[in-house]
Amino acid sequence: MTNTAKQLKQDYGDDPIAVRETGKYVDEYIGGFVEKWDELIDWDQRAQSEGRFFIDLLKERGAKKVLDVATGTGFHSVRLLNEGFEVISADGTPAMLSQAFRNARANGHVMRTVQADWRWLNRDVHGKYDAVICLGNSFTHLFSERDRRKALAEFYAALRHDGILILDQRNYDIMLDSGSKPRHTYYYCGENVQAEPEHVDEGLARFVYRFPDGSSYNLNMFPLRRNYLVNLMREVGFQTVTTYGDFKETYQQDEPDFFVHVAEKRYPNEEEPS
Repeated sequence: MTNTAKQLKQDYGDDPIAVRETGKYVDEYIGGFVEKWDELIDWDQRAQSEGRFFIDLLKERGAKKVLDVATGTGFHSVRLLNEGFEVISADGTPAMLSQAFRNARANGHVMRTVQADWRWLNRDVHGKYDAVICLGNSFTHLFSERDRRKALAEFYAALRHDGILILDQRNYDIMLDSGSKPRHTYYYCGENVQAEPEHVDEGLARFVYRFPDGSSYNLNMFPLRRNYLVNLMREVGFQTVTTYGDFKETYQQDEPDFFVHVAEKRYPNEEEPS
């Protein structure tokens, strides 16, 4: 058992909103929080909310081999395994990977898992993939632009020449600009589970997650602005980026709870060499 899994309480020191470090997420996902993560997600409700959006998107692109770099407790990996995709499931948190493996077994699959830090992804994960998925607002665990550029470059390198990256994020723009709280219509559907920001500024979004048994946990994340992230993807090398708002291609900027970015590695109208 890891030290994180043994922890009974999260530790942010004397000033929690001063904790703005990429590596902190490993300590945040302590055993008790991981055990309740599926209660927060509610797999059935989340599957109903997402529908077949990601499945159909991947099949339309002809993807067969998928790298899930933010597996968490395995929700998307298991859904893709159920649909016949070849999936490698990676995460930086051992406790999450252990829970994901158990969830996969309960669904009749033996999950292929890898513990990996995105910044050195290709050191631990080998081969090329038709698609890389980074879902569940996970990319916002990266606090420095250097880390974000490095991670995106690692995702890019893991893709085949015509591969795609699918990455989502909360609509932090509306939180930063108007102070509005997310509606959680799509991602966090657990009954009687509250997930809301305690503090938001341009460098930190600190969320609290409250459960029916009275327990609560926090996550400190970086509030990525939509246009900043899209531009960063293009600067790293992705040729086109299409953004969906709550799984819709047409939306008002301030409406979605989540943005989903689909970044193409292949050049538009690229011709195969003869």
